[in-house]
Amino acid sequence: QGQLVESGGGLVQAGGSLRLSCAASGRTLSSYAMGWFRQAPGKEREFVARITWRSGITDYADSVKGRFTISRDNAKNTVYLQMNSLKPEDTAVYYCAAGGNYYSDTTTRRAYDYWGQGTQVTVFS
Repeated sequence: QGQLVESGGGLVQAGGSLRLSCAASGRTLSSYAMGWFRQAPGKEREFVARITWRSGITDYADSVKGRFTISRDNAKNTVYLQMNSLKPEDTAVYYCAAGGNYYSDTTTRRAYDYWGQGTQVTVFS
């Protein structure tokens, strides 16, 4: 089995920063990609960013480009999401995910096999 454990969420003022962490273990470590998704109240879960484990290739949603940075530490089996210039519309539960392969669209939920429990990010103005 595999497990993903997120941490780092919290309450922050608009314009501030947070860094989310996702610790991976078990079968998640053989995944092609790690992704971050978020879900705001009353909305569907949406793609935020993803990174490939081996080559470190990244991709971002347009809404977070230039503000968020995804990275990985292979030695620690951990993926990070650095979030800067936060806006109230970034408020959501953020989920870490693992899965996909070279041919899958890893900007979509269906590409992922494993999900974390989520961490709340609240941005107030």
